[in-house]
Amino acid sequence: MNESDTQKIADISKAGYQMLKENRVSDAIDCFTRILLIDENNNYALVGMGDATRKSGSVSDAVKYYQRCLNHHPGNNYALFGLADCYKALNQYQKAIDIWEQYLLHDDKNITVLTRIADAYRKVKDFENSKNTYLHVINMEKTNPYAIIGLGHLHYDFKDYEKALFYWEQMIEFKKDEIDIRVLTSIGNCHRKLKTFDKGIPYFESALQKEVHNFYALFGLADCYRGLNQFEKSLIYWNRILIQDPRNKMILTRTGDAYRNLSDFENAKIYYEKALNIEFDTYAVLGLAILSKVQGRYDEAIASLKRLIQQDNKNYRLYIELAGCLLQTGNKKAALETLENFQKFGIKNDKISEMLESLS
Repeated sequence: MNESDTQKIADISKAGYQMLKENRVSDAIDCFTRILLIDENNNYALVGMGDATRKSGSVSDAVKYYQRCLNHHPGNNYALFGLADCYKALNQYQKAIDIWEQYLLHDDKNITVLTRIADAYRKVKDFENSKNTYLHVINMEKTNPYAIIGLGHLHYDFKDYEKALFYWEQMIEFKKDEIDIRVLTSIGNCHRKLKTFDKGIPYFESALQKEVHNFYALFGLADCYRGLNQFEKSLIYWNRILIQDPRNKMILTRTGDAYRNLSDFENAKIYYEKALNIEFDTYAVLGLAILSKVQGRYDEAIASLKRLIQQDNKNYRLYIELAGCLLQTGNKKAALETLENFQKFGIKNDKISEMLESLS
């Protein structure tokens, strides 16, 4: 390649990457294509094509360009980084980890890559490697938000909600009023899981102050008030969600539950039926069955619950409600058999065991 071509490639490459920064993806692709006509294995153009096709949403095409670059230029950091991000986007986390580890052979202090590896380990449920990699980042940069938030998610995924709170609450210390809304809702969700509903409410309220229609904050508040048996307050937030998403059958069912718990059976029935008009929903049918039960229509409730069990035979709540209806009709033997039928699945459930014990 002569000196003129080398300079021409450098100029076109510079223009192509500038176009990428400006989101002029098709123009950037034209630039990199022109380079490849002069030098078919040019590393700048191959990485540029990878970046451009990935930006345009063609992740599988991007993979081919990065791999082609690495075939001719092994260890190219930009190609390794791009290829790993592609595998991450394709949910091929183990492949992403393998590529990022190759990258670290050249740059083992790169915090961005380390946090991405930790995230990928979390996705493949490798608790120890994920935790150790996040902690390695924190040793390098004490307040790194990606590592601290990642550790919170890691412990949350493994149901260690107290430890998740420990990390996410650190972010509030560091960021104060600038805290990301997702951290606030995540802390609130930990309290929901721990059933410390009253402690979760302030975090969801803070999230709503930042974003008035945030679904997760509205849901969290509604669910916390539900957990506290403050159904009138929960209704405020279920209904606010329904203004935005009137066909959300889970929220329609939860709204029906709230009305039922307030003994507003007419509205409860309306919302359960709205959910069922969208598509079949076990919990909407269960809600209607419980309505029949509390209104003394036991035979109707029993028939409905038996049909539900045929469709969802490992749902413990159905057996408890059915046993309760059978007891109301004086059929203790059938109630015991119902609970014992659930136990035959070998699933341990405290509520089933407690009810059996009280009947035996």
